[in-house]
Amino acid sequence: YRDINKPPTYYPESRLSIACTGIDNIAEAITLLELNNWDLVAAINGVINDCCIFRTTSSSSSSPPSSSSAFCPVLPSRHIVERQPRMLNFRVEYRQRTVEVVVEEGSAVGEIKHILETELQVPISQMQLKGWKSGDVSDVTVLRSLHLPKNNSLYVLTPDIAPTASTSQNSVLQESLNQNFLLVISHREAQRDYNLNFPGSRTIQEVKRNVSDLTNIPVRHQQWEGWPAAASDDSMTLAASGISYPCHHLSVCRRSSPANNQEPTEECADVHMVSDSEGDDFEDASEFGVDESEMFGMGSSTGCRKAALMPENSENESDALLHFTAEFSTRYGECHPVFFIGTLEAASQEAFYGKARDRKLLAIYLHNDESVLSNVFCSQMMCADSIVAYLSQNFITWAWDVTKEANKARLLTICTRHFGSVVAQTIRTYKTDQFPLLLIVMGKRTSNEVLNVIQGNTTVDELMMRLMGAMEIFSAQQQEDIKDEDEREAREMVKREQDEAYQLSLEADRKKREAQEREQAEQLRLQQIQKEADDEKEAIRLSLEHALPPEPAEEGGEPISKLRIRTPSGEFLVRRFLGSTKLQVLFDFVASKGYPWDDFKLLTTFPRRNITQLDPASSLLEAKLFPQETLFLEAKE
Repeated sequence: YRDINKPPTYYPESRLSIACTGIDNIAEAITLLELNNWDLVAAINGVINDCCIFRTTSSSSSSPPSSSSAFCPVLPSRHIVERQPRMLNFRVEYRQRTVEVVVEEGSAVGEIKHILETELQVPISQMQLKGWKSGDVSDVTVLRSLHLPKNNSLYVLTPDIAPTASTSQNSVLQESLNQNFLLVISHREAQRDYNLNFPGSRTIQEVKRNVSDLTNIPVRHQQWEGWPAAASDDSMTLAASGISYPCHHLSVCRRSSPANNQEPTEECADVHMVSDSEGDDFEDASEFGVDESEMFGMGSSTGCRKAALMPENSENESDALLHFTAEFSTRYGECHPVFFIGTLEAASQEAFYGKARDRKLLAIYLHNDESVLSNVFCSQMMCADSIVAYLSQNFITWAWDVTKEANKARLLTICTRHFGSVVAQTIRTYKTDQFPLLLIVMGKRTSNEVLNVIQGNTTVDELMMRLMGAMEIFSAQQQEDIKDEDEREAREMVKREQDEAYQLSLEADRKKREAQEREQAEQLRLQQIQKEADDEKEAIRLSLEHALPPEPAEEGGEPISKLRIRTPSGEFLVRRFLGSTKLQVLFDFVASKGYPWDDFKLLTTFPRRNITQLDPASSLLEAKLFPQETLFLEAKE
């Protein structure tokens, strides 16, 4: 290793890395070395999977390797042979099809498109190849320059080509996403049914979290019946899960301990011990309080090897983790951390995305049966009462078995999808004999951060100290998050109160305005009615006024009756009538002046008589209103 205050010294061994990796750009090589803490072997392993270097040690070469090389201590005894070209696997998705493409690392992107043109019958000019980690690339870009892993996923877009009839399924699915599904969920222990409405865009994991709030059964302890066979992934939406529309029946209960339901299975096989001829350094097993036979898994059950903790190529992560938990309990006893049953995404959701006070650290335990440290780490560290209690209280623990290459590749894909390539690259740098690993991950506002990677060669005290150190960092961050959340909730509460007060004010103003509008409308209606009544009265008055006979002269041949009529206002109406004039004419005259006889009565002064009660057809002479008389008007009660 070099002094960071001095310029780097290049050794002849640099030619070894060039031969293995094909990287002849010095700046790029230095960048890779700095990413791997100037560990040449780790840097080479991070770029290629299998370096075609083999070790040949002569029987006479028993002296220790020279220390002149900081990178390859045994370089003089190694011979470099020509290596095969590194092959890259690409899984390319196009609409309803999936194409597997295998090309050399030295190939260009355009060669992949030529293969896809043959397979998909899509012209290269109309093809857009997406999914590159570094963004869009050109057809002449060499794959080696992208530093891709062995397995990759891409997808093809053809915006200029209209979709075929097969894409009708997508439209149906899109329509289902906008529909509401009624889930009738039966809680078996409580003997209670819940009728819950969810949009088709809601995921199965979100449904399970909502049910957890209702039943107090954590998601990892829920056992379901009624989900369709297609609903194998909790990240799947309800629309895509195959449940019945508009109503689907489910049942849930608390999952019993997997260890009580599964018998331990053992697969007898010969146990082969592998020794390192070059004397690799390992910790002495006595440091952990066990003898070497226990450390290598050769206790009283010598001659039989335990079944794998996790089956290979398991389609469902939850089933794989149930198997892991059951087998772990069989091997090491019931006292162990509570492993989260579900996908890594679900574990991250439960650990990082609740309320700030409820958040926890995520502990990812990676097991490898091929490591000589796995047995002692599980039995002495992971099953220690203090470790179990501390993990259960402060962590969400998720586990995976990387003994099988297929399971390891799947783990790296999962980690890359959820945490980015840094975590996957970190796992790649550890060798088999450094397992098991315990990754401590903390959720942050924008990304997730790996706080610590605890290797298998540790002690209970050191493990507890590192867990507590991670908790101190997490607690400081959690307090800030709680403070920010409280302040945000306080602001939101003030805003809600202001909004509510504003809404109440708007409602009061609206009611007041509506009352005013109703009052004005009522006034207008009454005014209109009054106006119509007045107009009607005026019309009647005018018609009566025009129908009156003319006033006779004072001196004429016929008897004349002169009447003075006092109105309620004190004014007098004076008019002459013929003695033979009917009383109805007198009533019409009074009505033509605005005093209809339906509302007023006409009285004599002395003796007091009500003229309006007399027969309107009688004459003034008959009514003794001759030759003159003073009358007065009085409103009827």
